[in-house]
Amino acid sequence: MSIGTLYLVATPIGNLSDFSPRAKETLAAADFLAAEDTRVTHKLLTALGLPGKPMISYYEHNRRQRGEEILAKILAGETCALVTDAGTPAVSDPGEDLVALCAEHGVPVLSIPGCCAAVNALAVSGLPTGRWCFEGFLSMNKKARREHLDSLRGEKRTMIFYEAPHKLRATLDDLRETFGGDRRIALCRELTKLHEETLRMTLDGAVAYYAENAPRGEFVLILEGASETPAAETEGDRMALALEAVQRRIEAGETLKDAVKMVSADLGVKKNALYKLALGE
Repeated sequence: MSIGTLYLVATPIGNLSDFSPRAKETLAAADFLAAEDTRVTHKLLTALGLPGKPMISYYEHNRRQRGEEILAKILAGETCALVTDAGTPAVSDPGEDLVALCAEHGVPVLSIPGCCAAVNALAVSGLPTGRWCFEGFLSMNKKARREHLDSLRGEKRTMIFYEAPHKLRATLDDLRETFGGDRRIALCRELTKLHEETLRMTLDGAVAYYAENAPRGEFVLILEGASETPAAETEGDRMALALEAVQRRIEAGETLKDAVKMVSADLGVKKNALYKLALGE
């Protein structure tokens, strides 16, 4: 008997019309569904005219046990469609573990593309989209949260975060403290829904705005990366480069005096200081 396949089926993040015909066909053909919340998925299946599909719950707190159960069914020849409540499975989601488990056992894994809040928000943010990194939800643990943000201080790529409305103000405060009030941010909420909104401002502006306005809906935060402008060289850096240049000129046959004179003029360092450095003084 041949083994089955794991399908990752992206579900709408707010607008049912975004569900593709291919995604519906995949759900209809699957032997069973692995769902984050079977109640939510039941509503989706009813809307699609697919009631009665066998389902098994698969979420953060049962992923280890259920992952093994799902794998066993697939290895026995059944086809599984993995779905979340909204968006693409395995992205900031325990489905990541199921995919890894299936990959370890040679199970084919196919993705049925569809909605992803991170990509949707990035596209409308007005910030650079060529290079970006997805950071997901920040930890509620203060120490872990601080370490996470500190590790991103020099990040030049556009950064993407998810955040719940009741934590948004605290997160904006932390972002401003880490990256500075002038850093640009796009705050996207309720994507694809009736009250979809994207606000583009600085972190100072965002903190001020939400001090006066209650956050509503789920947010995707698109944060500008650090400037590409290189840090200014220190005097020590310049002298080290100058000394290397002097040594190369000496190896090429110049005298120390001539090499120091030329390098000093080229790099704008003090001639006497460079001469003493070259002598080892």
